[in-house]
Amino acid sequence: MTRHSSAAAQIGQWQRISLLFGIAGTVLVIVGMFLNREQSLRSYLFAYLYWLGMGLGSMGILLLHHTVGGKWGMLIRRMCEAGCRTLPYMAFLLMPVLISIPILYPWARPEALHDAHIQAKSGFLNVPFFLVRAAFYFLVWTYYAWRLSKWSAEQDDTGDDKFIRMMRAVSAPGLVVFTFVTTFAFIDWVMSLEPDWFSTIYGVMFLVGQVLECFAFSIALVIVLSKWSPLKEHVTAQHLHDLGNMMFAFMVLWAYLSFSQFLIIWAGNLPDEIPWYLRRLRGGWEWVALTLVVFHFATPFVLLLMRKTKRDAERLIKVCLLVLVIRIVDVYWVVKPAFYKQQLSIYWMDFVAPVAIGGLWLALFFWQLNSQPLVPLRDPRLAGAPRETVAF
Repeated sequence: MTRHSSAAAQIGQWQRISLLFGIAGTVLVIVGMFLNREQSLRSYLFAYLYWLGMGLGSMGILLLHHTVGGKWGMLIRRMCEAGCRTLPYMAFLLMPVLISIPILYPWARPEALHDAHIQAKSGFLNVPFFLVRAAFYFLVWTYYAWRLSKWSAEQDDTGDDKFIRMMRAVSAPGLVVFTFVTTFAFIDWVMSLEPDWFSTIYGVMFLVGQVLECFAFSIALVIVLSKWSPLKEHVTAQHLHDLGNMMFAFMVLWAYLSFSQFLIIWAGNLPDEIPWYLRRLRGGWEWVALTLVVFHFATPFVLLLMRKTKRDAERLIKVCLLVLVIRIVDVYWVVKPAFYKQQLSIYWMDFVAPVAIGGLWLALFFWQLNSQPLVPLRDPRLAGAPRETVAF
C-alpha cells in the first residue's frame, strides 16, 4: 500500500489544511478584536465552547467506555484519546476570555457592586477564584487524558490485560469527578454570563450535548477512515449500528434534559428563571429554538430509529454531519442571547471565530491522532464482531 493511500497520509493532509484555516482565521480574529473587541470576544467565546466540547466529549466517551467496556468504543478509542490530549492546549486558547472577564461577565464589572443578586454570590463569582477554578478544571482534565493515553500506549507495547483493569479502575470514579468538574466549568463560563439565573441541570445538559457532538464527529471520522487500513479491516455494519445507538441515546438524553429544564421553569412560573427563556424565544431567537426542536431532536430521532440508517455508512454520516452543524446552532442559541437579550443579532465574527478555533483544534487533533496507531493493537475486545459488508 502506498503512502498516498494510507490513513496516516490522509490524516497528515487534513492536519495541514486545518492548520492553514486556523492560521487564516486567527488573523481575521485578531483584526476583529481591533475593530470591535466586545463583539469579537462574544463570538470567540461561543466558538471556543463548541470546540472545547470536542475534547470534553472525547473524555466523557473514553471514561464511559473504560467503565462499562463493550466493543462499541474500540474503533473510536484512539480518536477519543487524541481529542482528550487537545485539552491542555485549549487552556491557552481560553486566555483571551480570561484576560477580558469584565467585558464578558457582568458580575466582574464595577456596577455589580450595586446588584444584590450578584453580591449574594460574590464569594463564588469573583475574578481570582474564577481563575483558580479554571486552572483546576484543566489540571483534572489533563491528568485523566495523560493517564489513560499512557496506559493505552503501554498496552499496545506489552499486550498485558492488566492495563484494561487499571483503566477501568481509574475511569469509574473518574467519570463522576469529570461530570462534576465539567458541570462547574460550564456554570463558570456559560451560566454566569447571566448571574441572576440558575439551573441545577444546566451543566449536565451542556455536557451531554458535547458528548453527542463528539459521537457524531468520531462516527463520521471512522466512516471516512474505513476506506484505508487499519480501520478497513475492522469496521463492520454491526460496529456502525452500535455507535449509532450510542449517538441516539445521547441525543434522546439531551432532549430529555432540555425539555425537563424548560418544563420545570415554565410550568413553575419561576420569575427569576423564566427571563432566560424569554430572551431565547423572542426577537427572532424563537426561529432558532424551533430549528433546534426540528433538527436537533425530531429529525435525527426519526432517522436513527431506523435500523438501516445506523448500518448504512452513507446515511449515518449524513446524520452525523447534521448533528455537528446543529450543535453549533445550539451553543450559539445558549450563549449569544446573554449579550443580545431579546433581539437576534449576527456578527461576521460569528462565522470567522469557529473557523479559526476549529482549524487550530483539528490540526492539534489530527497531530495527536497520527502519533499512535488508529486502533488498539493488542486489546482483545477489538476482535469478535460479526463480519458484514458495510454499505458506502
